[in-house]
Amino acid sequence: MMELQGLLESAVSDGFVPGAVALVARGDEVEVAAVGSVDVEGTAPMARDTIFRIASITKPIVAAAVMVLVDDGVISLDDPVAKWLPELASPKVVRTPAGPVADVVPANRPITVFDLLTSRAGYGFPDRFDWPAVQLIAERLQGDGREVQRPPAPDEWMAVLADIPMVFQPGEQWLYNACSDLQGVLVSRVTGRSLPEFLAERVFEPLAMADTGFAVPAGKLDRFCGYYRATDDGLELADPPDGQWSRLPAFPSGAGGLVSTVDDWHAFGRMLLAGGGTLLSAESTGLMLADHLTQAQRDGGTLFLEGQGWGFGGSVDVARRDPWNVPGRYGWVGGTGTSAHVTPGTGTVALLMTQRAADSPVPPKLFRDFWTYSAGEHR
Repeated sequence: MMELQGLLESAVSDGFVPGAVALVARGDEVEVAAVGSVDVEGTAPMARDTIFRIASITKPIVAAAVMVLVDDGVISLDDPVAKWLPELASPKVVRTPAGPVADVVPANRPITVFDLLTSRAGYGFPDRFDWPAVQLIAERLQGDGREVQRPPAPDEWMAVLADIPMVFQPGEQWLYNACSDLQGVLVSRVTGRSLPEFLAERVFEPLAMADTGFAVPAGKLDRFCGYYRATDDGLELADPPDGQWSRLPAFPSGAGGLVSTVDDWHAFGRMLLAGGGTLLSAESTGLMLADHLTQAQRDGGTLFLEGQGWGFGGSVDVARRDPWNVPGRYGWVGGTGTSAHVTPGTGTVALLMTQRAADSPVPPKLFRDFWTYSAGEHR
């Protein structure tokens, strides 16, 4: 099997990415490879401490923040979220998922914290993007989640969401993305603090995640790579280092707004493998890493889940479908070209960070090769 360095070098040499950084930790043995450049011009080499836009591998971190509040005793999993998110006190649900947005019925029960954590609150993306209620979410709120300066501030965002009917009844079906943003708003409303402030104090500082946040300070922009989209002519710059992440956004997205490094996310992954360490209780960590979906709910999200289940903020492997699947492996991928997984049964943390935007939910060859490599001898 190709070694980690060679695997990344192959992706750089064929022009798929300008550069990449990967980390595979098996217990105390940590392998890191940094290959290529931070931009297409080759102005600086990729380094272990290069800062990336991590997109949806933000989701596990924000779910952990919710569980910090659960461990604090401030909220519980069965609490109705309307206590803090009154906009969702009397939600409407489309009578049929594919039906018109004007044909609605009341929600048959309150939305709970557990619904948000399992991404089953009725808001978000299913396999079908042509359903009217789904189109409203995409057009009015989510759009391209990698455009972090676009969404309005949380109160306005919530007001817009409350005007959109839910696609499914609470708890009925797994839907992608929106529930992680709702988790971020929940944390802020419960604590009376901004999501960036709470994460910095209660998650990043305890785990020594010094380079993780919703913006890159001016003094660190020299370590922040460019971000690209693929076009017919090659790679096009979508965001420079001094672009959208150089200042805090109006809406700190719990679904995908963070920047980070491989070592920072490794620290978060080690915490999960340690049963929560000093950050979370073992019970809360176990709930994060467990699959909470029924087979029917997994089947309804096949475009995103590919047969996997869902814990809190990340997918959970439930079967050996592909060479990289290890039952119990937890994590997710980011639309800015990132991937993060932990495998409790083998003590593995596997991280891949690139600066090329994903073209679709289908993982590219580089990701599949990396996952196969990181599963390695543990298959």
